[in-house]
Amino acid sequence: MGFYNKVKWVLGILMIFILIIATNLIDRNNFVRIKDSLEAIYKDRLIAKDLIFKISKSVQEKELAAAKLDSTFFLGRNKQVNSDIETAITSFEGTKLTTKEAKVFNDFKNNLAVLTKLEDSKPFKKSSYNSNILSVKENLYELSEIQMNEGKRQMSISKRAIDSIELFTQLEIYVLIFLAVIVQIIVIYKPRER
Repeated sequence: MGFYNKVKWVLGILMIFILIIATNLIDRNNFVRIKDSLEAIYKDRLIAKDLIFKISKSVQEKELAAAKLDSTFFLGRNKQVNSDIETAITSFEGTKLTTKEAKVFNDFKNNLAVLTKLEDSKPFKKSSYNSNILSVKENLYELSEIQMNEGKRQMSISKRAIDSIELFTQLEIYVLIFLAVIVQIIVIYKPRER
């Protein structure tokens, strides 16, 4: 095999090698984006949604006790409900919050603090308590909506990354076929000798 043929072979193999490395690096980046997006959906959205549900359930229990004017609830069970809510709030603070979510969450904590003070006040003011419960429930609803919107946004990021992987995979196949044809032409082609 002459020097010219060796150069043709080396160039052909080098082109294929560079193409495979380039697409591999692009695919790796896209897989990292998908992984991060899926982790964010689970850690920061599904868990947060579950915590919001638990808090809502506890707030609903308080609302029902206030509607019934159940003094035994406020003397006994309410301490456990408040403890459960505090545990959920601490867990929720551990998730990654968006700017809007942090603002709504702070409003929620403030409204909840007012609600707790109203529970301890004598005499019990049912109308102020009920209006404050509505504020807390509105905050929880907003937080729930934010979870859905952020989950959709993360899914959109994953979908774009997957689409990008599919596109580059198709391009890689076409370029590899093209390069294989070029390498075959280079190998088969024999220049005329003078």
